[in-house]
Amino acid sequence: MKILKNPLSREEVVRIAEEQYGDRIKAVVDIGKGILALGGELHMDAAALLEDSGSSWKNLWGINVYPAEKESRIEFDSMVNIKPASGNRSRYVDDSAVREKIETIVRRLIL
Repeated sequence: MKILKNPLSREEVVRIAEEQYGDRIKAVVDIGKGILALGGELHMDAAALLEDSGSSWKNLWGINVYPAEKESRIEFDSMVNIKPASGNRSRYVDDSAVREKIETIVRRLIL
């Protein structure tokens, strides 16, 4: 697993994905700090890594990234996203503003 604070090439992310699930890689985005963690067997692994580095649970959102895709490379599906206290009762990220923040961070960190 790796925390991205600085951009990583799409080719490098494709290589990491191939080592894990083939065409995709699990990631957790911290929308408060503008960083993300890549890798891990479960989204919860990446979420724990971010929490251990000082991230707040309320800012963590799980996604799947398909780095070889040009469009539709983010899938907003993770158990990490179930946050009833925040109004998100499903695995999907229901709030469009949160999805937009996630997309912005992914575009900035995965070139």
